[in-house]
Amino acid sequence: MPRELHTLTSESVSEGHPDKVCDFIADSILDAYICQDPASHVACEVLCKNDIVVLAGEITSSGRVDHEEIARQAVREIGYVDRGEPFCADTLRVLQHISKQAGEIAQGVDPSKNANKEQGAGDQGMMFGYATSETPELMPLPIALAHRLTRGLAGDRRAGRYPWLRPDAKSQVTVVYDDGTPIGVSHVLVSTQHRPEVEQAEIREYVRTDLAPRVLGGWCTPDTQILVNPTGGFCQGGPSADCGVTGRKIIVDTYGGAAHHGGGAFSGKDPSKVDRSGAYFCRHVARELVKARLARKAEIQVAYAIGVARPLAVKVETFGTGDTRAARAFVETFDFRPAAIIERLELLRPIYRQITNYGHFGRPGLPWEA
Repeated sequence: MPRELHTLTSESVSEGHPDKVCDFIADSILDAYICQDPASHVACEVLCKNDIVVLAGEITSSGRVDHEEIARQAVREIGYVDRGEPFCADTLRVLQHISKQAGEIAQGVDPSKNANKEQGAGDQGMMFGYATSETPELMPLPIALAHRLTRGLAGDRRAGRYPWLRPDAKSQVTVVYDDGTPIGVSHVLVSTQHRPEVEQAEIREYVRTDLAPRVLGGWCTPDTQILVNPTGGFCQGGPSADCGVTGRKIIVDTYGGAAHHGGGAFSGKDPSKVDRSGAYFCRHVARELVKARLARKAEIQVAYAIGVARPLAVKVETFGTGDTRAARAFVETFDFRPAAIIERLELLRPIYRQITNYGHFGRPGLPWEA
């Protein structure tokens, strides 16, 4: 039979990307509330543009949090500290539009108020989790490599190895597959913000001879085409140049397009929101299924109704790579009720700002990866 070749391309963005700035502020606010009150209900949305940060959403908590100071500190940690730019931690303005969570939602989430005396799902919707044996971290190779590039850019910037690097950056990796197995990387794209005085030739040299070979290892070969700052320059970046909003990098946060996505974002949401906790648990279950060698690839879908604890449906897909019947029986042993997920993964902890960047999956130390 003829070989079946296909490609898959995934992208990653750095912590200085405008949308990720917003995600990091939102998760920093979430962690601050959970530190004081683990039962906090937080749905925080953020918009950044020029010198303005807008905070909006619904928060119900016994904690008392200085939103403005947390936002400034988050921006400072990312590296936007240049007073010559509109978006700077010390000079930005913070506008706040935050109210309490609607009583009808609280009635469904709070076990003491729920008609079934169980913690119901914080919203309706469907969530997906995915795992594949093609990498040691059980993640699709394209997104894993794309994250290595942006994480490498951030590491080099923070270490001062290349002083002209700035916080905003993106990467993109195209992997060639042969009958479902990755066999090579055909294209790498890196766009990194930089100081105006550096020559593009120096940036290309850095990416092609240092960054890409170092972080991609054997996947970077002489046949790999590497594109760097294709527009010819990237001096204007971050929220000073582009508007950022929470929840716009959901494919970057998950599987880089290799699997389905339910549409719900993660950042700024406490674990009563199944958009977050349900997706984390689906990843955990898919990962355990692949680890048990019941399939080489697995995708789990769960669907919830708001205020109802038990899922409406759980679907298992193994893509012809394993024993589907055994996989379904395996998944049926897991408890998908929100309270059970929160307890099993210990989600009422301030762990979320450390997860914001470079993917929510495939990283050591996370409870759903354990």
